Amino acid sequence: MPVGRPKRVTLRGRWLGQRLRELRDENGMKVEEVGEYLQRSSGTISRFESGIYPIRRAEVVALLDLYGVNDARQRAGLLKIADDVWQTGWWDGYSGDVAGWFVDFVWLEELAVEQRLFENTVVPGIVQIDQYARAVMTAAEPQATHEDIERGVELRMKRRALLDRDDHIPDLSIVLDEAVLRRPVGGPKVLVAQLTHLSELAQRPSIDLRVLPYSVGAHASPSGGFSLFRMAEPYPEVAYVETPKGAIYIEAPDTEPIVEMYDRLQGVCLDPEDSIGFMSALIEELA
Repeated sequence: MPVGRPKRVTLRGRWLGQRLRELRDENGMKVEEVGEYLQRSSGTISRFESGIYPIRRAEVVALLDLYGVNDARQRAGLLKIADDVWQTGWWDGYSGDVAGWFVDFVWLEELAVEQRLFENTVVPGIVQIDQYARAVMTAAEPQATHEDIERGVELRMKRRALLDRDDHIPDLSIVLDEAVLRRPVGGPKVLVAQLTHLSELAQRPSIDLRVLPYSVGAHASPSGGFSLFRMAEPYPEVAYVETPKGAIYIEAPDTEPIVEMYDRLQGVCLDPEDSIGFMSALIEELA
């Protein structure tokens, strides 16, 4: 439901601002002219366009009229984003616990109609069990308190709920490097539990899980893991790459090389049935 002014610049706020700036440029108008039209300062218009201060729906309508945007689909799409900028979800309750860019990531997960994930270090968060998640976070954040870790685990477990929704379940495609399945995160017992969970998920019709075996040798993504989110209209497809300093979001059409990379990875994987068999063999070996 609508709330007061968001406290951070969201991904959707930046998307809306960028498109409004493009429309202004296409019309050859200056910031000062738009400010005079809306009875706003030029600084406020600049903040609208950068997403620092999300613009209200009524002012978006006024700008679409000013810029001559008459196409019904285009108008509806921009107004949908304008409404979403002021919406909150359960994930916003964790904005004080994690970086803002990661709150955007969870929002993308919830909105996506399809996710394609490649990982070569750890199991993707959305399919982790709690013991595995706890071990990953403890190793990655040695300065974190017990409370911080447990809050992070709680968020990760809530993210899993979208796979059990009654409707609007996203299609989930995962490629896991063999190294991910062999790394004893949390110890052998935790790894067995995690592999068992993955094997069960892999049998769901909405989930395609494939193993990238060592035998492939060099592969299409030597630089590491990434995520692809295919969104419903009016949002673009988005690629996500995490770095030690934060996240990088890449929007369509610039996602095309990454989509191609994912297809090449998937093309040399074990098929889904053999991937389940591979994990079952690992479970027996560890047991």
